[in-house]
Amino acid sequence: MGKFSIIGALTASLLLVACHPGPKAGKVDAVRLTAADSDGSNWMSYGRTYSEQRYSPLTQVNTDTVAKLGVAWSHEFDTDRGQEATPLIVDGTLYTTTNWSKVYAFDAKTGAPKWSYDPKVDGKRGFSACCDTVNRGVAVWNGMVYVGALDGRLIALDAETGKVKWSVVTVDQSKPYTITGAPRVIKGKVMIGNGGAEYGVRGYLSAYDAATGKLDWRFYTTPNPEGKPDGAASDKVLAEKANGTWFGDGWKKTGGGGTVWDAMAYDPDLDILYIGTGNGSPWNHMKRSNGKGDNLFLSSIVALKPDTGEYVWHYQTTPGESWDYTAVQHIMLAEMDIGGKTRKVVMQAPKNGFFYVLDRATGELISAKNYIPITWATGVDMKTGRPIEVPGARYEKNPALAMPAPYGGHNWHPMAYSPKENLVYIPAMSAPFGYKDDQAYVHQQGKWNVGIDTLATALP
Repeated sequence: MGKFSIIGALTASLLLVACHPGPKAGKVDAVRLTAADSDGSNWMSYGRTYSEQRYSPLTQVNTDTVAKLGVAWSHEFDTDRGQEATPLIVDGTLYTTTNWSKVYAFDAKTGAPKWSYDPKVDGKRGFSACCDTVNRGVAVWNGMVYVGALDGRLIALDAETGKVKWSVVTVDQSKPYTITGAPRVIKGKVMIGNGGAEYGVRGYLSAYDAATGKLDWRFYTTPNPEGKPDGAASDKVLAEKANGTWFGDGWKKTGGGGTVWDAMAYDPDLDILYIGTGNGSPWNHMKRSNGKGDNLFLSSIVALKPDTGEYVWHYQTTPGESWDYTAVQHIMLAEMDIGGKTRKVVMQAPKNGFFYVLDRATGELISAKNYIPITWATGVDMKTGRPIEVPGARYEKNPALAMPAPYGGHNWHPMAYSPKENLVYIPAMSAPFGYKDDQAYVHQQGKWNVGIDTLATALP
């Protein structure tokens, strides 16, 4: 069985501080979330604060006390499968999820279960989950707990009882969509994306009214394969910037990918929501777009207005993505001194191996350095913002051994930023992968569609 030990011993001190009696369960609002940086007693959203820095101001755990820590309590789950959730602490209650999108609430001090909820996802849906039937957590807002279920439902639960308040289907369930990421709530709207690009889907982000579950807006990250508007917030920018960057018919069979399956951050001062987008579908740019075009908005950081989904700016980390180099890895916001000036920045370490710092008002590239050894590019051109690719890295004619591999230099594993030390901590990976064009590739509906010969991974 899967044992949950409050992130080992290290979070025990957080729990002890967080266990004071509080207001009604789940009473989180915009005021509390905006001020969360100064609240060390709670962890109210996925990245702790809207800036998603995952930095705690608590000081009880330090080099002098860490050896004295022990496990406060543990809970045995009903599965050995992947556990990827970040637990939330709200006024003495710990909320978390486990495999198959199940939700649990515990007394944070004693570990006593308060309630649990099982959305009863059909086991057949697991076939559409590229990387196990995991779930990364919940959002809490105004007495409700929100979870995205693997089958594409967004579900609102009563924070005190776990009873369903409302449930909506956010995807076409006839297609291989999944949800594994944690929702975020901004200005009374629940933001939720989806996954499934390996199987062939079209990515988008949806915003639902937190009280009723009504769809407020949707932003698609790739063009409509039918060549018509969607009646969505993305229509204008897709027509002006994205549609002309796609070629051929390969992407039309799959939807193109670009799923928003994890990263989001929000700047209340600028009133901008930042999202990360995923890989192309299929991976192979030659199969997807005849080897031409940047394919916006794949592998990009996209800035939107949370009230309407209106486009503000974007930065594409991997134009014409062809390696499964998603930019869905965590986005963090910070203010730092750069060249003698304090600047509001966006930071990300996506799969492709580069660590990016951007101006978060404009999307201007400030810095791009590799954080692991990479072989597909030699750097980033600071004038254009584009990677300087190594000839042959796209495996057009011959196989290519590239690093990082499709699982990236950094994947879903949470990273953090310390404003005290001005350091970013990245759980990084270094591994090569052999890419080879699959000349026999034919799109198969609902099945794994990547367009590469996976036998190439056996290259020396």
